Amino acid sequence: MPAHALDTDLYQLTMMAGYEAAHANVRATFELFVRNLPPNRAFLVAAGLEQALDFLESLRFTPRQVAWLRESSYFRTVPDAFFKRLATLRFTGDVWAVPEGTPVFAYEPLLRVTAPLSEAQLVETSLLSLVTFQTSIASKAARIVWAASGRDVMEFGSRRAHGPEAATLAARASYLAGCAYTSNVEAGQRFGIPLAGTMAHSWVTAFPDEIEAFRHYANVFGDRAAFLLDTYDTIQAARRIVASDLRPAAVRLDSGDLVYLSRQVRRILDDAGLKTTKIVASGDMDEWSVAHVLAQGAPIDAFGVGTALSTSKDAPALGGVYKLVEVERDGMVTPVMKLSAGGKATYPGPKQVWRQHRGHEATSDVIGLAREAPPSGGTPLLVEVMRGGRRTSAKDPLAAMRQRHLSLVDTLPQGVRMLEPREAYPVSRSSALQELTEHTAAVVAGDGG
Repeated sequence: MPAHALDTDLYQLTMMAGYEAAHANVRATFELFVRNLPPNRAFLVAAGLEQALDFLESLRFTPRQVAWLRESSYFRTVPDAFFKRLATLRFTGDVWAVPEGTPVFAYEPLLRVTAPLSEAQLVETSLLSLVTFQTSIASKAARIVWAASGRDVMEFGSRRAHGPEAATLAARASYLAGCAYTSNVEAGQRFGIPLAGTMAHSWVTAFPDEIEAFRHYANVFGDRAAFLLDTYDTIQAARRIVASDLRPAAVRLDSGDLVYLSRQVRRILDDAGLKTTKIVASGDMDEWSVAHVLAQGAPIDAFGVGTALSTSKDAPALGGVYKLVEVERDGMVTPVMKLSAGGKATYPGPKQVWRQHRGHEATSDVIGLAREAPPSGGTPLLVEVMRGGRRTSAKDPLAAMRQRHLSLVDTLPQGVRMLEPREAYPVSRSSALQELTEHTAAVVAGDGG
């Protein structure tokens, strides 16, 4: 189900009540970013923005939710004005964001929210969950698509995802990052993603004979039928298909030595004239296993990837944060920052990211202040997507986002796109941002200002 107002952490509401009581509901700016990239990731793929904007546009508390909060022990001492505020609350802020499908790097804002402080604070939890989840899945999908070297990748992970909505959004993020199909029917209906699937082992075992199972399936689906070969004996199943004069669109190998089996099955099919029948490989695959079987010359035409993709199994939690960078104080706009130890410090002020190119290739990014002049030749990544709580333009079709991603990732240096990256993409901070950081840190620490 889509996120709603109570999809938040308690402290967002307690802080919101405190801001209202202190008459501190001033204009503020927060930024959402990732401090550190997961292992073997040289970049991330921004995703989830559309769901984040849907959430902001529909944000409201129902009378039942307000009444429930009023009775909660945490809010019994809160002035009545707070609950009246909740009853009429709508998001009225402005949002700048990196378009979905764009490759991004550590500390680069994916999203910047400027709104009354209580509104901007309330939405933190939902924005983080919506954006970082899909960004995590899209980043994993990009690696698998790259490993497949032009072969189709099908997202098959719904049954392993962390709930039905996570499964649907994982399918969306996977398609955005280059997967060709999904098995998730809801994602097909909701987002227009092409569907693909074969059959389960239960279909084969439900019939007394494997070929009878295949024939009944082909009678229904004709030239779109795809058969699962490994219920009993993969090679024998391929031979029996040929002997029975069946002509499936594809066969799927789900277990065993995929290199050996794909070679044997391909030979059997080709010798019988079934050269257009594709071989699909699945079975706990990820980018590493895809790359491995292709490096061994396996004649596999497409891959079905499930658990590793829909859960981003090797990096299941992306450490996104949402931090205050600017707030009004006494009528003045004031940059703020966090000075925590252990790499948790933040940079003050609303920021922009400029990407620089040499010909077709992206060469470096510069994180600077949103108000400063861009570096020579720099292309800004963050664009205004919401003003006054409403989108500034119509939604992009998901297929267009997918094409944008494929074009943009192709501009990254080859060494950045490898499964084990050979180089780090250069990201620097502008001199204006460095100066503001030093000044703000001195003020915060009581050493200057």
